[in-house]
Amino acid sequence: MKKQKGFTLIELLVVIAIIGLLSTLAVVALNNARMKARDAKRVSDVKQMQTALEMYYNDASTYPANVVAGETIALGGTATTTYMAIVPSNPQPADATDTGCGGTGYTYSQNDAGASYAISYCLGGITGGISGNYLHKATPAGIANP
Repeated sequence: MKKQKGFTLIELLVVIAIIGLLSTLAVVALNNARMKARDAKRVSDVKQMQTALEMYYNDASTYPANVVAGETIALGGTATTTYMAIVPSNPQPADATDTGCGGTGYTYSQNDAGASYAISYCLGGITGGISGNYLHKATPAGIANP
């Protein structure tokens, strides 16, 4: 009898199952890392907007009436001063699934006749001590948990 060398069907199925399991775990870990990266960008964007708004306030003694994603934060007049060249937009896809968030972007509102402001945003998970899946507000006092 001649002995043939090779893998049995069972051995091949076990290897394929292990590869499938490992690839599933890798995809799950990658999606989690992507969500954390989007949340870190959201927190960074809000902090940058807060810095630009504070510089605007120092020069104009009021906060701007309207801040829109894709536009600038600038003080007009004879010498235009730009505080933020392009207001960032919410990274996609929106992670937040809570009904309080609904995947909304950054929402700016001027309060108290220009003496204050609020930036609303959502996170998909816990980022830098800020809880996820809730509507957060950033004000001149800082960023806080709801």
